[in-house]
Amino acid sequence: MALAGAGLGLAGPVPAGAMPTPSRRPPPGQRSYASPAVEAVLRDARGAIADAELYWLFQNCYPNTLDTTVSLGTLEGGPDAFVITGDIPCLWLRDSSAQVWPYLPLARADAALRQLYQGLIRRQARCILIDPYANAYTRDPGAATPLGWAAQDMTEMKPGVAERKWEVDSLCHVIRLSHGYWRATGDTAPFDTDWRQAMRLVVRTFREQQRLDGPGPYRFQRPTETPTDSLPLDGQGFPTAKVGLIHSMFRPSDDACVLPFLIPANLFAATSLRQLAEMAQVIHDDAGLAAACRSLAETVEGALVRHGRMADGEGRDIWAYEVDGFGNALFLDDANVPSLLGLPYLGCCHIHDPLYQRTRGRVLSGRNPYFFKGRVAEGVGGPHVGLGMIWPMAIIMRALTSDDDREIRQCLIWLKTTHAGTGFMHEAFGQDDPAHFTRPWFAWANSLFGELILNLMARKPALLRQPLN
Repeated sequence: MALAGAGLGLAGPVPAGAMPTPSRRPPPGQRSYASPAVEAVLRDARGAIADAELYWLFQNCYPNTLDTTVSLGTLEGGPDAFVITGDIPCLWLRDSSAQVWPYLPLARADAALRQLYQGLIRRQARCILIDPYANAYTRDPGAATPLGWAAQDMTEMKPGVAERKWEVDSLCHVIRLSHGYWRATGDTAPFDTDWRQAMRLVVRTFREQQRLDGPGPYRFQRPTETPTDSLPLDGQGFPTAKVGLIHSMFRPSDDACVLPFLIPANLFAATSLRQLAEMAQVIHDDAGLAAACRSLAETVEGALVRHGRMADGEGRDIWAYEVDGFGNALFLDDANVPSLLGLPYLGCCHIHDPLYQRTRGRVLSGRNPYFFKGRVAEGVGGPHVGLGMIWPMAIIMRALTSDDDREIRQCLIWLKTTHAGTGFMHEAFGQDDPAHFTRPWFAWANSLFGELILNLMARKPALLRQPLN
């Protein structure tokens, strides 16, 4: 695949056998945003990472969201930030939250980062108020979608919406970012009246999508030859039992669910609701919203215990990926987060939780239909870009959820040897050929790689002091 956007630091591959070239970042004058704290981390990390190519990857990837995807402005007298995914010029609630997540530890001491977070949190709240069922939004809140593939969607498209695939995790990621920013800085400035109204709408939307009193207002169909881009039964999805779980019509990959109760998303929702309850109580003294969040979290957690697990065939239980409440369950894992593999990363369980460990073992095995092993690497993919395509995001998540030095080191080797000389993480690459990859400019994966390196600098510094051979 040819690379595009050389002006964004996406130059061509490094020739075989050559040493890594200087930074693939855009020149300072062409970067979309700057953080003194991030630049300091990049300088300090040089002494902590022995492997020159691994440091080069970190130098390129960690600041990529700031370098290439941020537009900062003002709205109603306060900051406003629009963060695109990379090669798609729209804001996804999930991606934008995840893209800036690794900078949170620096925000308390960096005014530029605080301004970015304030602007993005405010923008996300206003996006939710446009339509809580959308997954992606346009820069201009009055504009029609610029996405050609969404132009003919049969759903209630509103101005400002780029795509309207209902995904539980979209709203969860917004809560996670808000809570993370608050805990990291103590700053309550972005949690204004619009934010409070958006959070009440989040809770209402989750309750609507429990579908206890009917199917709810959401429908989605797309004229397409790709079944994973549309929903059956008049756009409502396949039938479910009324058990208290929240329906997610699409996965975080933007692919349609088979069974509408997506278990990683429901686990994420329960965690996020408890975070929102804490914020409502402490910041706004809003006992009503806090109680509503805790009550819904308890309902979802109880339903997960009763309906979210399945037998592993060896007399033990594991988390299912999707269920319908009638007793039918589907096991797989998808590289996008929330995933079964990423549950501890999102705070849904402890890394050593036995149920998680059993589930993780099956995810990283041939019993997961989207776990691929090839000549250059092994890892989780998904149906989004086809079979045999491994997602670096899943390799990174495997390392972030492991305490095993050998496993983490192997993940680093795979990441180092499969970027195809570009210096960036991709959406996915071929299990036998890393030069066959998708999305050369995918900021979420770049940010997540940066987060992994920072995580290991704190948690496993000795691993980074050795070259990767």
